[in-house]
Amino acid sequence: MKRNRVFRIGAGSVPPSRLLLVLALLLLALTGWGGRCGDSDPWEIEIVWADEFNGPAGQLPDPGRWRFDKGTGWGNEQLEYDTDRPVNVSLDGEGHLAITAREEVYEGQNYTSGRINTRDLFDRTRGRFEARIKLPVGQGIWPAFWLLGANFGDVGWPECGEIDILEYRGQEPDIVHGSLHGPGYSGGSAVTGSYTLAGDQGFNDDFHIFAIEWDANSITWKIDGTAYQTLTPSRLPGGASWVFDHPFFIILNVAVGGHFVGPPDETTTFPQTMLVDWVRVYRDKP
Repeated sequence: MKRNRVFRIGAGSVPPSRLLLVLALLLLALTGWGGRCGDSDPWEIEIVWADEFNGPAGQLPDPGRWRFDKGTGWGNEQLEYDTDRPVNVSLDGEGHLAITAREEVYEGQNYTSGRINTRDLFDRTRGRFEARIKLPVGQGIWPAFWLLGANFGDVGWPECGEIDILEYRGQEPDIVHGSLHGPGYSGGSAVTGSYTLAGDQGFNDDFHIFAIEWDANSITWKIDGTAYQTLTPSRLPGGASWVFDHPFFIILNVAVGGHFVGPPDETTTFPQTMLVDWVRVYRDKP
């Protein structure tokens, strides 16, 4: 738990451990040292954007960092209505963002949940994008941490590109998926890979760090520092375009139902919550 928030930087409160981390990162940046982010690939220790989700229970996510998507369907036949209510998306008071899917009638749908993004607030071309997340569980539960091309409004999907850092079927709690969507390789034809936890574990049992490292010619997916997939232009279908050369923004959501997972059934319990400890973006490789 992240308690005892007695230090303050700007408008946000920071726990002592986090303050020490920030100071250490600043010192490393000032001395020009290039370090490692918990794995074998060198990255500059420079966070260009982050949210640590510190704040009182029930507080909405920082409006300077996040905006809400409200609605239903989203082209995937999802069954929830995504709201901007604290019961669906808010801080939990222990240093986490909680996105909660609930079984309730709302705006004509039988479920509610939440979907937030950084569109027009933050986007970036390349870098390391990561989040520490504990996932929900259950048939028909579909949480995701993903990026969408910032030119979405101009060219549409899939021409804008989509990078799924994390997708997960709640009925398969030990498996996560990472995918690319673009023109000629979208939806059920996405270029994708998966990672399975060793032993009798599920991603609902504890927090894990989900990351991509994205440079000019490749994107690598990692879980807890272990790479499980690298995609390059040569891995795309013949004649398909690599559309990952422009800014993308961040999306966090928990869907209920949809093409990827199917509907909930009698085994699915509600509410189901995705807890996000933090989201961080580091600058590109030098």
